[in-house]
Parts: sequence; C-alpha cells; structure tokens
Amino acid sequence: MSSPRPNLAAAYDPEHFRRLGHQLVDQLADHLARTTRREGPVLPWAPPATNLERFPADFPEEPSGDFPALLSRVLDASQHLHHPRFVGHQVSAPVPLAALCDFASSLLNNGMAVYEMGPVSTVMEHHVVRWMAGVLGLPEGAGGVLTSGGSAGNLTALLAARQAKAGHDAWNGGASAGPPLTVLVPETTHYCVSRSVRVMGWGAEGITPVPVDAHYRLRPEALEEALATAKRAGRRPIAVVASAGSTATGAFDPLEAVADFCARHDLWFHVDGAHGASAALSPAYRHKVKGIERADSVVWDAHKLMLMPALVTAVLFREGHRSFEAFAQEASYLFHGQDTRRWSDVALRTLECTKEMMALKLYACLSVLGTGLFSDAITDTFDLSRRFAERLQAAEDFELAVTPDCNIVCFRHTPAGVPASELDALQVRLRESLVTSGDFYLVQTTLGGRVWLRTTLINPLTTDEDLATMLDALRAGV
Repeated sequence: MSSPRPNLAAAYDPEHFRRLGHQLVDQLADHLARTTRREGPVLPWAPPATNLERFPADFPEEPSGDFPALLSRVLDASQHLHHPRFVGHQVSAPVPLAALCDFASSLLNNGMAVYEMGPVSTVMEHHVVRWMAGVLGLPEGAGGVLTSGGSAGNLTALLAARQAKAGHDAWNGGASAGPPLTVLVPETTHYCVSRSVRVMGWGAEGITPVPVDAHYRLRPEALEEALATAKRAGRRPIAVVASAGSTATGAFDPLEAVADFCARHDLWFHVDGAHGASAALSPAYRHKVKGIERADSVVWDAHKLMLMPALVTAVLFREGHRSFEAFAQEASYLFHGQDTRRWSDVALRTLECTKEMMALKLYACLSVLGTGLFSDAITDTFDLSRRFAERLQAAEDFELAVTPDCNIVCFRHTPAGVPASELDALQVRLRESLVTSGDFYLVQTTLGGRVWLRTTLINPLTTDEDLATMLDALRAGV
C-alpha cells in the first residue's frame, strides 16, 4: 500500500494544525484587543504599489514554516474594522464567535450543492431563513435561501420576478421570447439592481427610474407616471424595487405605499433590505420597515447590521415556492428523480453550486449569543446615529445632509471663511487626510451635486466620544 509523500502528510498533520491553530487564535485575540482599545491606525495606509512589493509572489518550492510571521504582516497591513473609529463602509465588525465558525466551516468545507454534501448546514439554513422571514412578518409559507451578497441576492429575486410576471418563459426562451421588460426603481437604488437587469439582457431601459424626495426616499405619487413612461417606451413593467436602507443615505422608502401600488397594477414588489431589513429586530426601530411583510421578495444582508463576516445574504420569498423559479437546471450527477423542488437541495435555488456553510455562523451566533444581542446592537447604533446628527445640527461649522433614517449619516464641514465653491474640494481633502493618517476611516458620497462625508456607524463599540474626536480632527485639518 502506498503512503502519501512526506510533504503532503506534513501538510495534513493534526498536531501541526493544533499548534498553528493555537498561535492563530492568540494572534487574532491580541489583534482584537489592540484594535478595540483604539491602539494603532484604523487603516495603515499604503499605496497599491507598496503592498505589491510587501507581498510578492516569490513562492518557495519547499515549505517555509513561516505562517505566524506572514499572518502578523497581514494583520498589520489590513483594514481594522474592529477599531471603534472605523465608520466607513457598510461592513460589520464581525462578532468573534462567527469567525470561529468560519474557521470550522473552512476545514469541513461542506459544499451544500445537495443535501448529502452539507447535511447540517442545509438544515441550519432552512431554519435561519424561516426565522428571518418570520421576523419580517412574512406568512407561514415563506421561504428562501442564503447566497453570496446583496448583488447575487437581488439578481436571484429579479429572476424569480421575471418568471412570475413576464408572461412568458424567459428562462428557456431568452430575452427575445416576449416584450422587453423593465422594473421601476428609485433613483437612489444600489447599482447592483441596474447590473442585474443588464445581466438578464434587458439593457439600460430595463431600469425605469422613479424620482425621490428631499430625504432621498422614493416618491410614491411618482410611480404612476413612471409606469406610464415605461409603457410608452414599449416596455412591460413587471416589478417595483424599493429600498429599506439605501446605500447613499440609509433612506427607507415608503414600503406600504409601494405595496399598494404593486397590488393595484399586479406588479412584483421587491424590497432591497440588504442594509436596513435588520431594523425589524429592534423594537424601537421596527416601524422603519412597516410594509415589508407585504413584499413578494426581500434581500437581507446578515454581514451588515447582524455582525456577521461577509458574505451572508438571505433572499426571502413571500411564497416559498418562488425560490425554485429563479433558476432552472439539469444536472443528473447532482439532482436525481422527478422532484425538482426539494428544499434540501440548495443548489436548485441559488446562483452558486458549491456554497460555503454560511448558515453555520448565523445559526451558531443566534443559538449561543441570543437574538437580544442583535436587537441591542441595531438599536444602539441607530441611537448613536441620531445623537451624532443632533451634534452636527448644533454645530455652526458642520452641515447635515438629511436626518438619518438608520445608522448612515452624511455631513459636510463648512468652516467660516471657506467659499462655497471650495467646499467640495475641502471635503475630499479632509477625508484623505484622516484616512491616510489612520486616525479614522470614513468615506464620501455625492448628493445633489455636492460632495459629502459619509459615515456608517456599524461597530457596536463606537462611542459619542469617538465621533466628537473625529469632528475635532476635521476641524484641525482645515
């Protein structure tokens, strides 16, 4: 009987893995301790060319045994989301327990295309999805899947909407099998919705924009004209996409009014709640998503306000069987028999075939840490955002773009003596100074043709004092 080569045997040696695992956890725990104590920069800024040199592709033929040293350099040079002064993109500071689940998931590597390849994670996904649907108030027959991010989630939902409302079998017949289709979306909708309709072959006119109000929320009274515009252009509208927590400002569209419009016109009602659907977990802010229970489909990212590592996105359907209509496939090596609607074969309903055990981390954290942890985190970050907005409104040298609907706050520094024509350039320069110094990480956006600084208060360890210090740093940078 042949034996594995020595180098392969060493790579799979359990005791070697044990030693490295202990070192890894120690390094990560030390990193977590430093960053949560606000030690070191948020982002140790370096231009791309520098990191190309720091991490070259000079891979040795023989083992180097230098994993701890490599990991140390990775930790030092990476973005530090657990630092309470990370207030940038909509990416969570993951709860550490979820990271341990990812550790286990990577070693088990249960692909989840069919039940037998992921028996435990398949069942966990089934329960997590049903629980999330229940939180939103969707009916008993609701269901869905987990997928790899909001872009894949919105595409999945729109594919199901197409099968339900196009009036022809677009999956098998293609885009030319019927009239050209379109969806009505607010002007502030995330670009992935436009990308999805283009992927489906609808072109630029696959999106029919709907105006938004001064708070960047969809104007429901504008839906009728948008519908008429689409029909005059020879398009068949099949759906309305509303936002629950838009990307630019965190705005929540008036979901009940949109649901009424969709019911009158027999349109699919889809809610992109990637960011804001989590508000349903907070008793104080659940009213933000009133009407979401009437949606035909909802996308909800757990890797934003639910503290999960990326990527964990739920695609939820009011009628659970719709989840089987997004994709059609024939693969006899995977799917056997005549039943093509088995909930236990997840790849029947997802863009992915091989999919990681993403339900494990969410199921484990809900089971071990309890749902109250997530409710508290959402409530606290929304509360913090409201207080930050009030601080900005009270300051004479800052301007608030709009009262925040959730944990996204957009503002500008407007010091006396700076001409209005120079304020856009000032915001860009101030942000660059803070980011490259490593003191804070925040981003910028353009609203109404003007540049604004944009913060997402998503780390539950961020405090009012951190934000006050950031404003002082902006003042000092003028």
